[in-house]
Amino acid sequence: MKIVIAGGSGALGRRLSAHLTDAGHEVVVLTRRPVDGPHRQVGWDGRTLGPWARELEGAAVVNLAGELVDRRPTTANVDLLTSSRVDPTRALAAAAATLDEPVPVWVQASTLAVHGDAGDRLISESSPPADGPPQMAGVATAWESAAAGVNARRQVVLRTSIVLDRGTPALDRLAWLTRIGLGGRVGSGRQWFSWIHVDDWLRVVSWCLGSEEPPEGVLAVTAPNPVRNAELMRSLRRVLHRPPAPPTPAPLLHVGAVLLRTDPALGLTGRRAVSAKLTAAEFRFTHPHLDGALEDLLARR
Repeated sequence: MKIVIAGGSGALGRRLSAHLTDAGHEVVVLTRRPVDGPHRQVGWDGRTLGPWARELEGAAVVNLAGELVDRRPTTANVDLLTSSRVDPTRALAAAAATLDEPVPVWVQASTLAVHGDAGDRLISESSPPADGPPQMAGVATAWESAAAGVNARRQVVLRTSIVLDRGTPALDRLAWLTRIGLGGRVGSGRQWFSWIHVDDWLRVVSWCLGSEEPPEGVLAVTAPNPVRNAELMRSLRRVLHRPPAPPTPAPLLHVGAVLLRTDPALGLTGRRAVSAKLTAAEFRFTHPHLDGALEDLLARR
């Protein structure tokens, strides 16, 4: 299969490109700054049609384009996060509309943050999006809406949880805080943390691209065992061999978020999510439990 990946130069995009190439697929990466590498790269501006649009002929599309969300929740940043997702998606949709044949499968990235701060409510594919906050639900809703009605035979919208992988901001920051003695619960510690090991994320995307019974529509991409923040921090301390640590009160997190230029809501809110579709398909996770996932990613360092 020929697969065009937008956002293929990001952390997950590089992982996916290598994974699909190893499986024998032809990968084409759309990027603003093409460089020599293991995969063919084609330049685009992420906004307008150009010669790159011809690459979509007969190809599957994986749209991962978008700036990292780990930034302050200012109006300017919300606008940046939105435009960095919506503009490339609209450009891809416009390119697909010029094709004589529909794209065979369109895998559209999104996030479980579309549900905002869901408290203790159990979320799956049938759960409706939340009204806010803007940096979470607002950005995700606009991203999904931009991909609605694309010229594709089948579309899957990946509402992905936190992907745990080495060298990514989410896991690196949590591990760093734990190593310096700040590995206690955050706020109440009761906020839910839905997650997935990168190896399982790659397998889910491969399943979406083609299988005997591929999924369609919204897919919650998350491991089957979400945990509360307090359990997450205990697991990190155990894997990194750190002693018990004092909690981080919410006001202190707000101060720290300013210094680290991040959004305190990333640590103080959460979602308890499971995937009804992955369960129904009897998808077998390589890392269904958090302890095992963290051991695999951190214990060998």
